[in-house]
Amino acid sequence: SLSLCVLDVRGGHHLLTSQYSLPGIPVAKHGPVDLRTSMDGKYKEIAEELFSRSLAESEMRSAPYEFPEDSPIEQLEERRHRLQRQISQDIKYEPEILLRAKQEFMKTDSASDLERLKEQNQVPGDLYPERELIPEREYQRVTISGDEKCGVPFTDLLDAAKCVVKALFIREKYMTLSDQSFCTTTLRFLHELGDKPLDLDVYEDLPEASVTAGPNIFCVFYAPFHPPVSKTHPYEGLDPTSLPPDMGYSLKMLDGVIHVYTHKNLPYPDLQEYIADMNVMMALIINGPVKSFCYRRLQYLSSKFQMHILLNEMKELAAQRKVPHRDFYNIRKVDTHIHASSCMNQKHLLRFIKRAMKKSPKEIVHVEKGREQTLMEVFESMNLTAFDLSVDTLDMHADRNTFHRFDKFNAKYNPIGESILREIFIKTDNHIEGKYFAHIIKEVMADLEESKYQNVELRLSIYGRSRDEWDKLAQWAVRHQVYSDNVRWLVQVPRLFDVYHTKKQLCNFQEMLENIFMPLFEVTVNPSSHPELHVFLQHVVGFDSVDDESKPEQHIFNLDSPLPANWIEEDNPPYSYYLYYMYANMTVLNDLRRRRNFNAFVLRPHCGEAGPIHHLVSGFMLSENISHGLLLRKAPVLQYLYYLAQIGIAMSPLSNNSLFLSYHRNPLPEYLSRGLMVSLSTDDPLQFHFTKVRVFSTNHSYEPLMEEYSIAAQVWKLSSCDMCELARNSVLMSGFSNKMKSYWLGPNYMKEGQDGNDIRRTNVPDIRVAYRFETLCEELNLITQAVRSEELETIEEEASMCMSTVQGAQ
Repeated sequence: SLSLCVLDVRGGHHLLTSQYSLPGIPVAKHGPVDLRTSMDGKYKEIAEELFSRSLAESEMRSAPYEFPEDSPIEQLEERRHRLQRQISQDIKYEPEILLRAKQEFMKTDSASDLERLKEQNQVPGDLYPERELIPEREYQRVTISGDEKCGVPFTDLLDAAKCVVKALFIREKYMTLSDQSFCTTTLRFLHELGDKPLDLDVYEDLPEASVTAGPNIFCVFYAPFHPPVSKTHPYEGLDPTSLPPDMGYSLKMLDGVIHVYTHKNLPYPDLQEYIADMNVMMALIINGPVKSFCYRRLQYLSSKFQMHILLNEMKELAAQRKVPHRDFYNIRKVDTHIHASSCMNQKHLLRFIKRAMKKSPKEIVHVEKGREQTLMEVFESMNLTAFDLSVDTLDMHADRNTFHRFDKFNAKYNPIGESILREIFIKTDNHIEGKYFAHIIKEVMADLEESKYQNVELRLSIYGRSRDEWDKLAQWAVRHQVYSDNVRWLVQVPRLFDVYHTKKQLCNFQEMLENIFMPLFEVTVNPSSHPELHVFLQHVVGFDSVDDESKPEQHIFNLDSPLPANWIEEDNPPYSYYLYYMYANMTVLNDLRRRRNFNAFVLRPHCGEAGPIHHLVSGFMLSENISHGLLLRKAPVLQYLYYLAQIGIAMSPLSNNSLFLSYHRNPLPEYLSRGLMVSLSTDDPLQFHFTKVRVFSTNHSYEPLMEEYSIAAQVWKLSSCDMCELARNSVLMSGFSNKMKSYWLGPNYMKEGQDGNDIRRTNVPDIRVAYRFETLCEELNLITQAVRSEELETIEEEASMCMSTVQGAQ
């Protein structure tokens, strides 16, 4: 027989006897052996051993946060609450003992916390008056000691820091020139490196609270949490004679940018300088040491956040529970990326179409080859009745066939596959002057006002095919009074010049730019020239650039590129070309509007959803916020720069899941953990969402945005604090006025760190806000200190060289 030596689990050695022989090797005994029977027994022994091992491993794999049966979490919570009540009643008798007990059961984490509690409770005499709960601001911090904290050689740190700082200065230059916002914290660190003083806009705070103190009682009267509702409709009683006067400036477009002829020309970004800056950025993002440095910093940020959650999650949750009335459902949220033509869902649109067919079947809604058609005739031409219609018949929901097929996704905008129905029901410019579309939008607005805590920034299209598009859009809004305090508008410009040029609707690209921007300059110089547009623009917050980013670009934007007046090619201009000329014209327009005390605009394009990485470079340089930003996951340098600059990224995971990236691969939870300014948005509820928006004659809340949040919470295990942080980010990056945000987030919301947070309004614990602020400051300090240390070394070297020269001369 085969004899092998094996180590017993208790340390002894044994020879394999016949009962321990390996399977498949017969062992001779005194008599004949039934091979089948002996092998079955050995297989059984091995199987039982494997089963026992798997059971033992499964016990070891049990969740480390499970509580044993003899001390369930409910009993611990009850003991904690009972002790808290006892402390509040008996603290005046034995404060020292009770404070020690409070440290043990209320999770006070350090001796310094205990000393702080003692100091808070030291009041004259034995009386401890009732007072407002102090927000929790102390938490466990992770610090890195030592001189080399970044994990890369010091020379690599210097090179990377110089590149990162240069990129941030480039963005700061373009944001300042165009009157767009730049992160205050980042700006402060950058200006400490530069010579010019920090110049921040001073925001006048509303009075937050007035406190009157009695002998033992503190009464606090807070500012209102809801902004006042206007009693008059902004589009009613429009009087052209009351509009601001004409400035008398002349306008002319040269080289794709409108020039305003005043006593001095208004500044705009130089094309040559922009191309040079873009080349610097492109070289920076492919630099090897910089990529390694940024990747390591991003990994560090992820790990640090996980450690923060392990140490402080319970404190964050406790801070949220202390806030009366406030929870995730009644904090302000803004859907920062949603298209007006698909802001309803399929069921809403279906019911509206059926209702229109029943109430107005004889209404003339379309003209086909000079012949007028009623709504009934339109549907009869399709062999359909109101009874035949269903959600499946509409066929407007994105499915697996739209994945990486943007053309099929665009076709989904046509109800029942008919473009005529799209024109009738979800267009502003049609034979009925957009009446049906206005009614649908107003129903969505009414539901938003009823829900009170949800707001949207709807996108309307300006194509640039004709000069009167702006007037028609403004007349649609004013005529039908399409307005709500819960809604602001963004104007999206589809990148479809090649289509219009092929159809002979445009001669060159400059004509498209002139059609888009000239009416805006005219109404700014003389509001009476376009009175409806002047009123409508007061509720427009910015511009968007939209289209399929995955389209191949045949041209590289450089100094050899043709100017817009000479762009007569069949190929579409590249993404960066569109963005630069939109930015340049918007910059001049903002300067002009600021002189007239009119509202300015920002650039918030679709960027980084697909296509080449240089789209994100253009977005970083020129845009205040972007939508999507999926490709940042492949570009560590850009992702780190977007983090340091705190550029808002409106992400739509359900939309991406149907178009470009499956849900489980979406980088949103990774971005959030690292501290990027991300928010959740719906993009197109008509295509991607199922929950109700509004059903006629019933009261349902606006649910697509809540659907987006709920799925994200379920799939990525987001905590209540994470959800509230995303909601707060959405308000911060939105285009609503500072006055509105001061009601929603608190009067001090523009201050840095936890001083700008009001947990009673945002439900975001001060701990989370303080962690984000301190982490950002540490990263900025790391790179600025490296640049500063190199500057000091250079100065010292130059001084020593000068001294040696002087001594040599002597």
